[in-house]
Amino acid sequence: MKTLLAFFALAALAMASTSPADAKGCLKGAVVGGVAGHYAGHHGTVGALAGCAYGRHRAKEQGRQPKGQPPAGQEKL
Repeated sequence: MKTLLAFFALAALAMASTSPADAKGCLKGAVVGGVAGHYAGHHGTVGALAGCAYGRHRAKEQGRQPKGQPPAGQEKL
C-alpha cells in the first residue's frame, strides 16, 4: 500500500513539474480513479489511467464551450 501511494505521488509530481498545461484535468482524475480502482479490487493503476483519460476529456470539453454558456444539461428553464 505504501509503495503504491509513493508511486502515485511520484508520478503526480513528475507530471506536474514537466508539463502543467498538458495535465489539465489529468491529475485530479488520476487521483480519484486510483482510489476508486484500489477499493474496487486492487486495480489502482488501471483506475488512475482511466481517471486521467476521463479528466483530460472533460477538460477539453469545458475548454471548447463559450465562456458565457452554461454546461450542457444545466440551462435555465
